[in-house]
Amino acid sequence: MLSKQLFKTFQRNQTALTQTAQRAFVQGSIPKQSYDQHRELSLNPATRDDFWAEQMSEIKWFKQYDKVLDDSRAPLYRWFTGGLTNVSYNCIDRHVEAGNGHDVAVYYESAFTKRTRILTYEDLQDKVARFSKVLANQGVKKGDTVIIYMPMIPEALIAMHACVRIGAIHSVVFGGFAPEELANRVSHAKPKVIVTASAGLEPNRIIPYIGNVDRACEIAGVPELKRVIVQRRSYREKDIDKRYYLDYEEEMGKIPKGAGHEVVGVEGTHPFFVLYTSGTTGAPKGIYRSHGGQLAAYNYALKNIYDIHRKDVMFATSDIGWIVGHNFIIYGPLVRGGTTVMYEGKPIGTPNAGVCWRIIEDYKVKAFYIAPTGVRGIKKEDLEGEFIKQHDLSSLTSISMAGERCDPETVKWLQKNFPGVHLNDNWWQTETGWMISSNYINLTTFPTKLGSATKPCPGWDVKIMDDDDNLIDEPEKPGKIMVKLPCPPGHMDGLWGNDEAYVEKYLSNPEGYYLTGDAGYIDKDGYVYIMTRTDDVINTAGHRISTGRIEEVLAEHPYVAENAVVGKDDPLKGDVPLAFIVVQKEMDRVKLAKELQNIVREKIGAFAKLDNVIFIQRLPKTRSGKILRNLLRDISNGIKTPRVTPTIEDRGVVPEIMKAYEDATQPQEGKK
Repeated sequence: MLSKQLFKTFQRNQTALTQTAQRAFVQGSIPKQSYDQHRELSLNPATRDDFWAEQMSEIKWFKQYDKVLDDSRAPLYRWFTGGLTNVSYNCIDRHVEAGNGHDVAVYYESAFTKRTRILTYEDLQDKVARFSKVLANQGVKKGDTVIIYMPMIPEALIAMHACVRIGAIHSVVFGGFAPEELANRVSHAKPKVIVTASAGLEPNRIIPYIGNVDRACEIAGVPELKRVIVQRRSYREKDIDKRYYLDYEEEMGKIPKGAGHEVVGVEGTHPFFVLYTSGTTGAPKGIYRSHGGQLAAYNYALKNIYDIHRKDVMFATSDIGWIVGHNFIIYGPLVRGGTTVMYEGKPIGTPNAGVCWRIIEDYKVKAFYIAPTGVRGIKKEDLEGEFIKQHDLSSLTSISMAGERCDPETVKWLQKNFPGVHLNDNWWQTETGWMISSNYINLTTFPTKLGSATKPCPGWDVKIMDDDDNLIDEPEKPGKIMVKLPCPPGHMDGLWGNDEAYVEKYLSNPEGYYLTGDAGYIDKDGYVYIMTRTDDVINTAGHRISTGRIEEVLAEHPYVAENAVVGKDDPLKGDVPLAFIVVQKEMDRVKLAKELQNIVREKIGAFAKLDNVIFIQRLPKTRSGKILRNLLRDISNGIKTPRVTPTIEDRGVVPEIMKAYEDATQPQEGKK
């Protein structure tokens, strides 16, 4: 841990350039660019290549790319083919070589261990290079996969960059996932090595990573898979099998400073990472993307949407297991030469609802990124903003939100407490790699409209279609949201090991478009409004969960004949999963409900906790046997006249389910 005096010195150095740049912007010497011009240049086939090539002008290529957009295998478009580059090099080594190695790259602190650390770009370069050598010594090479199952500690960031440095492909698995979910990813990704830690820390518990990893390897049929373990100071794991586990510190200690692995130049189209996300079935859905395209996306978005430049500090409250953590903690700020904040803790409860504002003050954060559910949690604990008033937040210029739609009341609360701060409710997906729709700081900045993610980002040609795939030009008329191909750089390249499924699921309904799976509308001013998902994936507290996966877990119970899981609206979490159960045979239903809730917790994770279990006689279905989940969703959300499709097999099932739901929920509601 560094002394307070040295820490203050780092802060002064960190903010000097930022303040200069801000003064220049106010004085008008750095004019904003036109949003409309960027849209036109990025979408027009005649200017598109030149536009995206310009976004690469700051990025180092070891060998210049031959083509910007390669459409030879459309609809599997590829960006920046033929050249050699490396994401991690452009995040770290490029800045050291430019003479900026003493700039702060990472601020880290843990709410649980009370430990803080500062890593400069030179520190990061050395540690990443040496851990790359550790991986290489275990046979990891370009094209191999590595699973990272770790808490929010700097060693996780180091491990991710180390993979990228040598052309390996990392797949980060959220530390809250149970062994079964981890095993699914091990089986599918086929990693050469797993990098893990001795413990993950939560407010009221310790996550036994080693037990989870060992169990996952057994389930996946690879019990002898090599693992590297980071032993945490106060949470050391003693009972590990040294035949399979390598100690991180011991292995790093074997490699002298300056003797780490060199950077491996990889093709612009070389896979960068695989990130598994929830789908409409329990089958693993590994989103992968490439080095070149994602570098262009990072550089463009961080510059124009978030105004991040050298020495600017960005703080995102996400976990590294999600796409927000990848983009706005591990890679994005570093591409721009900025500083990232890694925080092991929660927006509330570690210790209170003022912790984010304290972090923003301590590290002079410029851009803050948080899920709407996090803001709602803070708001619930501190409605009058008393914690906000206790901190100097003059460094903060923007608050961005994504993960689910941000409700108007939450935006109003932010507007009240942060006058003059740029609020950006943006919309995107793991699949898209960066914002589809957003507001901007270094382009035209638009007035906020409550409930809207503002306007489509340059490169994204957003359209609204009806169920028959006809374009909807009428303002504010809802439909499914589509993106005309090609999508811009940074969009997913495909599904790991299954590009045929990628084309079938995302690019064929209809051909020539990317199916977002979201529904909404565009108003007369071009603002995008996201209303709901068109499939059965729900967002709960910022976590994207497949209700299909929960259904599979519930179906394993011998007393469950059929079940359907839907998302119920929740003012704090966005959505919470609720299960409708048709029993195979009778037992104590209170006991059965608890068993089912425990099964979901054990096999998927605590974040997927069922809000309630409703026992019904039969599920609503179409004549072809399709379960009518929209109907169940309406009933769960208290709609008195739920949507009933003409193809329903028996309308008599509707009042039956409504009565069962009322009986199951009335006692709880009556207690409030």
